[in-house]
Amino acid sequence: MTLRLASGHSRSTIQLSELRSAENQTPMKSTITLARLLWLGGFIFVASLLVHTAAQTSQKTMSDIRLMTLDPGHFHAALVQREMFPGVAPTVNIYAPLGFDLNEHLKRINGFNTRAASPTNWELEIHTSNDPLARMLRDKPGNVVIMAGRNNGKIDRIKASVEHGINALIDKPWIINAAEFPKLEATLKTAEAKKLIAYDIMTERSEITTMLQRELINDAAVFGTLQKGSESDPAIYMESIHHLYKVVSGAVNIRPAWFFDIKQQGEGVADVGTHLVDLVQWMTLPDQVIDYRKDVNVISGKRWLTVMSKDEFKRVTGEANWPAYLAPNIKDDKLDYFCNGSMTYALRGLHAKLDVIWNYEAPAGGGDTHVAWFKGTKSRVEVKQAQQHTIHVIPNNAADKAAIFAALQKKVAAQQAKYPGVATADEGDKLRVTFPDKYRDGHEAHFAQVAARFFGYLRDTKTLPGWENPNMLAKYYTTTKGLELGYRAMSANR
Repeated sequence: MTLRLASGHSRSTIQLSELRSAENQTPMKSTITLARLLWLGGFIFVASLLVHTAAQTSQKTMSDIRLMTLDPGHFHAALVQREMFPGVAPTVNIYAPLGFDLNEHLKRINGFNTRAASPTNWELEIHTSNDPLARMLRDKPGNVVIMAGRNNGKIDRIKASVEHGINALIDKPWIINAAEFPKLEATLKTAEAKKLIAYDIMTERSEITTMLQRELINDAAVFGTLQKGSESDPAIYMESIHHLYKVVSGAVNIRPAWFFDIKQQGEGVADVGTHLVDLVQWMTLPDQVIDYRKDVNVISGKRWLTVMSKDEFKRVTGEANWPAYLAPNIKDDKLDYFCNGSMTYALRGLHAKLDVIWNYEAPAGGGDTHVAWFKGTKSRVEVKQAQQHTIHVIPNNAADKAAIFAALQKKVAAQQAKYPGVATADEGDKLRVTFPDKYRDGHEAHFAQVAARFFGYLRDTKTLPGWENPNMLAKYYTTTKGLELGYRAMSANR
């Protein structure tokens, strides 16, 4: 079945032209008002974009980048389209089964198209199929595929896309267990051989506190050198706390029920842990190639539960009953959800500890949080992202505070061309780096920033840093090995 959807017109109608199901049933045509609900294949499809035929489409300027979205099961797939991009065709082809995930994705794109401030004007060609990958590879109307959704088998879909000559912009994680690692390695080799870009969406590199923290820990006068640390006393610590029930873009983020199946979604260390490992690599070894065979030693791992009641599950999914695939994890009518994890590892001898935690809901007025600190020979540099985002430099010795503060002021002054308005403040035993609110653009905006970088690499593949692919391998080797050790530790304790 194929639908063509667009926006930016005064009329609010939906026209279905030449619709065919995956089984090639008889085509049909119909027109429905915007406010109506369209029942397709037993599923209520909220249609709130204008759909029109190709004949009604205005002529467009030539665009060298044409997007396809494959089976968008996570809201991150839509965030890539939060903004329009020069040279990127406004028409996006979506390949997905008809159902909840597709419906939610279309509502998000519609929200971008109809918002009051700087609305987008995406037009969507929707192709529904029980085998969306096969149909996309057959049709191939674009040269870039976007994926964000079920993580089990994601690497197979990426691998097939790259083998068919398609560039890939993919939400983390690409793999959720160590058994999939050889496929990741093969995929990146194929991409390099075909001069394609296969890019992992690492949004935390665009966060202002992270970017400034990276600058500070690589300044010898402020930080000294990074300590080595140990397993029990790491030199690097990061904690990421997320919430299952949350509001995104002003609306409750309804999660698909499969999100709570660790066989489909993956666990905390293998999922959110990719961001943390990426930051450790990107910040401590900037612009350096990491060889996972020599440079990474994963020491220990741990995994634990968040327990959900049926009412909590219904609130976040809209599902009144437990799906059959969750039955092995249901105890006393509650879900044992293994979404939390911890790991300790050494990167070229630098010891890091990472914690990934999923609570059900944030306290009133709260939200997701991130903590990261690095221990240097002169100071500790600490970032906290919560309701307020803060950066502190904490001298190891009070006697060195004046010298470190002078060095910090010099460093911050040198950042003015890049980050105008960044400043320093003396808070007693801590020195703070402050920045204007304009830099607090938020997690959702970072997807567009990552996409813009990706499109730049796509137009000139030589600009892709040589460390990106080997460091991606190191990252996923680390996360999946950490998860593996978590399973071993749990088995040993039984």
